[in-house]
Amino acid sequence: MHEFEKYLAPSGEDVVALVQKHPFALIVSSAPGEAPVATHAPVAIPHDAHPVDTFVGTTLFGHIARSNPQWRGIDESVPVLLVFGGPHGYISPTSYEQDPSVPTWDYAAVHLTARVEVLEGADDCMHIVRETVRASEDLMPVRWDDTTSVPTFEQIIGGVVGFRLHIIAEKAVFKVSQDKSDDVRARVARDARERGDAYGDLASLVDSRGRLVCPVTGDA
Repeated sequence: MHEFEKYLAPSGEDVVALVQKHPFALIVSSAPGEAPVATHAPVAIPHDAHPVDTFVGTTLFGHIARSNPQWRGIDESVPVLLVFGGPHGYISPTSYEQDPSVPTWDYAAVHLTARVEVLEGADDCMHIVRETVRASEDLMPVRWDDTTSVPTFEQIIGGVVGFRLHIIAEKAVFKVSQDKSDDVRARVARDARERGDAYGDLASLVDSRGRLVCPVTGDA
């Protein structure tokens, strides 16, 4: 992904927060001489991993269906790409209230490059699935306890293949009208809020100039 100097993430903490809040990623791999292949799948931060301002050096977890042929084509010596998308939306020139103007698209995205370990064993896959559930439940207003469902998980765990994803590089773009004047940016956020953000809370991201983490409290 090309990074624009004026659209860099406000901080490394905001990069981490985007992945935490939007864990449903594209896992992209490629084999020599073939087009890249991608699967939409959740990617989890393990409970004992504590990335602060970068994912480089952190290991994440992922899994896909065993029936999906992508995993069989993964060469562990070739890095994979993880694509995470945050809030985004079309910005109409009507928000600018000036002519001439051109439309654009505001968005936040993170790309992580990873060395991948493919895990086929039931114990490894169960651990990854339960870690994924734990991380996903962290985002819920009321937690679900998976304890009584573990026997059901055990019956179907053979249907998935797990990944350890060792992050070696990251890139991010947070393009949220920060190059516009305060009054224009306020109208962009207002209009996004009034029409209802179909692709996440773009209005708040524009209001905060891309901040997902409070610079004072550190809360996401």
